[in-house]
Amino acid sequence: MRRWSLAGQMLVLQLLVVTVTAAGGATLALVQAHRLLTDEAGSTAKAVAMSVAASPDVLAALDERDPTARLQPYAERVRTATGVDFITIMRPDGTRYTHPNPAEIGGRFLGHIEPALRGETFTETYTGTLGPSKRAVTPVTAGGRVRALVSAGITIDRIDARLRDQLAWGGLIVALALGLGAAGTWLVTARLRRQTHGLGPVELGRIHEHHDAVLHAVREGLLLVGRDGTLTLCNDAARQLLGLPAEAEGRHVAELGLAELLTDDEERVHLAGDRVLAVNSAASRLGTVVTVRDHTELQALTGQLDAERGFADSLRSAAHEAANRLHTVITLVELGRTEQAVALGTAELRAAQELTDRVVGAVREPVLAALLLGKSAEAAERGAELVISADSELDDLGLDPRDLVTIVGNLIDNAVDAASRVEVHLSGDERGVLIRVADDGPGLTGRAAFEKGWTTKGDGHGLGLALVGQAVRRLGGTIDVAGSVFTVRLPAPRREPVP
Repeated sequence: MRRWSLAGQMLVLQLLVVTVTAAGGATLALVQAHRLLTDEAGSTAKAVAMSVAASPDVLAALDERDPTARLQPYAERVRTATGVDFITIMRPDGTRYTHPNPAEIGGRFLGHIEPALRGETFTETYTGTLGPSKRAVTPVTAGGRVRALVSAGITIDRIDARLRDQLAWGGLIVALALGLGAAGTWLVTARLRRQTHGLGPVELGRIHEHHDAVLHAVREGLLLVGRDGTLTLCNDAARQLLGLPAEAEGRHVAELGLAELLTDDEERVHLAGDRVLAVNSAASRLGTVVTVRDHTELQALTGQLDAERGFADSLRSAAHEAANRLHTVITLVELGRTEQAVALGTAELRAAQELTDRVVGAVREPVLAALLLGKSAEAAERGAELVISADSELDDLGLDPRDLVTIVGNLIDNAVDAASRVEVHLSGDERGVLIRVADDGPGLTGRAAFEKGWTTKGDGHGLGLALVGQAVRRLGGTIDVAGSVFTVRLPAPRREPVP
């Protein structure tokens, strides 16, 4: 059996609240109205009784032989005119002079008269010959003594009749309030149903738990930015990758330094501290969804792979050139010019061997040595000269070769793009590593080159020098630029003492 949806439960609950509220309000209104009508009846009866008691006609009639003959018509006229149900004029002992029912004249008044005999005017609810009524009793005094008593009253049935008239209007108002409340509740519920897709609290709670678990489990960073630029959602991975504070949600992306993540919908590289991040953003009806992936290791491996690929390309190029020269040597031998053939072959072999020996002898880190050999061949193909300084000497000091490839490779690429001659110096000892790359180009001014997007090509996609700066910062080193000379100093890694 399917549980009620959240919207359905809200509809029933709100209808119940509206019904109970309307019923309670109506009940309180009826009780208040009954009390007011009863008090009004008592005030009316009291005013009529006191008015009759103060009439000179009443005193004059009391002195006559048959007071009833004069007082009965007078009392009925006043009763009709004032709208009360009875006016009873009686002797001090309670014997009636008047009554709406002539048959009751001469009988005893049903009610309390003691306070009136003491000269007081009072009201009470009492059951008399006409049924329960709200009545007032007041004395008729002359010469300081009570000559008679006057009682006027309105029956409870008449009060209830007036209350029923008001109840009809009250019922109409309550029904209207219930109708409006039900209509408003239905509209709110319909919107809630659309927003919750008809799901119940259990389903919504389960979806929230799954949503929260997925957000915290995925290794990709996920950001949701509202249309106004406010960061509305940030999972743990994004907070860690971008270095965001715990209270980042609810703040503007400009305040958090993330505005550049929303520039376009294409995947692009973003540098955050010592991390290389791949960022992708896509617009949605809620704003912009940004995904962030850590490409730091991949970028380093890519640099190392590029170095090895360049070395392989240089070997293929060298093999091609060697084949050409070999054909030349063979042709010279066939022509009988043996001495020239030997001289040409040994010269090429000696040059290649000298370069290899110089690089391998100076740099004992194999990956870095391969990079330099590859870059040397690549520079030659591009019409530039790459020179390893004679005083270069670098042992394997335990630095990550991927970082060295990133720093040296990008510095050489940048220099070859701008110059025809590039000189590389590498040295190191227990204090650290010194890397110097100089060229005969125009050089740089300022440190803007180490910001992401700087390039001499002007396309805004420069990344090489930015990766150099990032790698240097990650290793705790420094980089200085003086014209066309780039100097990098890296501290030697700490080695654990051998027990």
